[in-house]
Amino acid sequence: MGILGWIILGLFAGAIAKILLPGRDPGGFIGTTLIGIAGAFIGGWLSARFLDRPVVKDFFDLYTWGAAIAGSLVLLIGYRILFGNSRD
Repeated sequence: MGILGWIILGLFAGAIAKILLPGRDPGGFIGTTLIGIAGAFIGGWLSARFLDRPVVKDFFDLYTWGAAIAGSLVLLIGYRILFGNSRD
């Protein structure tokens, strides 16, 4: 899976993370999208590095999606902790 595939996966992972953690984020839609893309990269890297689960070339691999969504969730939670969470 190339860089474009990871960006698209990150967009979806960011959207899924936003659905799982609803609320207003300080960065809005653009910030959540960038967090999703970064989370997909970080989740894939951590999965390959520490869980001995290398990223496969198939876009629809369940573990790749799980790693991307988990990475996005972790970054979104960290972002909310660092920059505030306005759930009003």
